[in-house]
Amino acid sequence: MSDIKIKIDSLYKIFGKNPKEALEHVKQGVGKDELLEKHNHVLGLSDINIDIVDKSIQVIMGLSGSGKSTLIRHINRLIEPTAGNLFVEGSDVLKYDENTLREFRRTRTAMVFQRFALMPHMTILKNVSLGLELQGKEEEEIRNSAMKWIEKVGLNGYEDRYPQHLSGGMQQRVGLARALTNDTDILLMDEAFSALDPLIRKDMQDILLNLQEELHKTVVFITHDLDEALKIGDRIAILKDGIMDQEGLPVDILLNPKTEYVSNFVEDVNRSRVLKAKHIMKKANGTDLSKGMPVNENDFIESFIDKVVAEKPEFIVVQDSNKNNIGSLSTKRLSEVLKK
Repeated sequence: MSDIKIKIDSLYKIFGKNPKEALEHVKQGVGKDELLEKHNHVLGLSDINIDIVDKSIQVIMGLSGSGKSTLIRHINRLIEPTAGNLFVEGSDVLKYDENTLREFRRTRTAMVFQRFALMPHMTILKNVSLGLELQGKEEEEIRNSAMKWIEKVGLNGYEDRYPQHLSGGMQQRVGLARALTNDTDILLMDEAFSALDPLIRKDMQDILLNLQEELHKTVVFITHDLDEALKIGDRIAILKDGIMDQEGLPVDILLNPKTEYVSNFVEDVNRSRVLKAKHIMKKANGTDLSKGMPVNENDFIESFIDKVVAEKPEFIVVQDSNKNNIGSLSTKRLSEVLKK
């Protein structure tokens, strides 16, 4: 399919002295605990299959040790798989030679880390500029691009400061600006907001979502927090012990969990805060939507539920950022979603 940006196909990763031999045990049904206990190998990933849609946010989530960080590091080959395939726009990343891989990492992917990974001896401007300098861009182009993204993430005026002069949230904004300055089409974010305080974390989530509306990057976002996954993800894959337990739309994960593990994750979630209008709407398909109450596709239910209760509209019209009608949502459907 042309809209698939990244295709991960039957990916396995086993850590140990003889991973190929251990792989046969895994394919015969040996799980993570047994593989470690009886064969002294660690199962990182087992038969992972994901199609990541172009210009979407794909969340990979799970608890510590689930394999989510291992998975994201395969996309830019910081980790080599034991078996499987990985394609970006149909190109086999695992067949890249050293020079092609280096160019792929420099120009196609950018990474935002949990612990910021900023250079303490460099100013904010120099940190944000680093990727373009490595690409050999002209000085004026580097500065203009870096300043553009510094301003976009709300750090205008801090460009001559050093990382140690900034709060954790501000440092993570620098990390995001640095990744965006590289102007790659794939953004890899590994627990990028996990070290931040809750309010700062929410601000960073909002910044990412606002930027995504403008930039339309392909984002792979790693988290252990389901609320965060549901808020920002176009699709979510939930990993457990290196195996993918469920993958799908946020609404499917939340309303139709397929395993007990996923059910336990979602049972206490406040649905109005994490489900957006687009998650539960019915597509327009030529229906007359001129008389409904309009909401944006990215509005969370929480943001418009009070207005629905007060105005009692016949139905809700879901619009895109250009105010085009793209779907509808009945009050009955809204009520059903919130009661489940």
